[in-house]
Amino acid sequence: MAENSDNGNVERESVGSELIIPIAALLFTIYYFYTIINAPWTAQVAAFLVGSVLIVLVGLFLVKCILSLRRGEGVLNFDTLIKPKSFLLKRLGLFVLTVAYIFVVPTLGFTITTFLFLCMAMLLLSGGRKRRIIFSLSATLSLCGYILFILAFKTRFPAGPFEILMKDIF
Repeated sequence: MAENSDNGNVERESVGSELIIPIAALLFTIYYFYTIINAPWTAQVAAFLVGSVLIVLVGLFLVKCILSLRRGEGVLNFDTLIKPKSFLLKRLGLFVLTVAYIFVVPTLGFTITTFLFLCMAMLLLSGGRKRRIIFSLSATLSLCGYILFILAFKTRFPAGPFEILMKDIF
């Protein structure tokens, strides 16, 4: 929303920054549709349903952004990516963690890498506070991810020491 700043000028919303994730989601969905062409029909139906909902939501968001630009309430720039400056290091840290996740997951596997990523990301965002809660939450979410994606859905995520150990136990 447009707000009055201290000097009386109307500040316009930075629409460009808001479009990064929806555009990335749209591109991922198109790629996802492309990759399921030869999948069983049940997987295609599920993918189509989920992807269609995502495409509709992105479309609605794009309409909102276009209307904001037309009314003069928004501006097509990326200022909110770098402002406020106090968040810039945390944003860069999250980006580095995300890239590291991509490179480490083939070695450590889905569960351990997800645990480490969640721990480090939450510690970064919280400034190192509430470590026990962060550790517990990261462990719970990683194990739930293992149970849901690897055991229940039989998704072929990279296997690391944890996945290999669990396979040997069960």
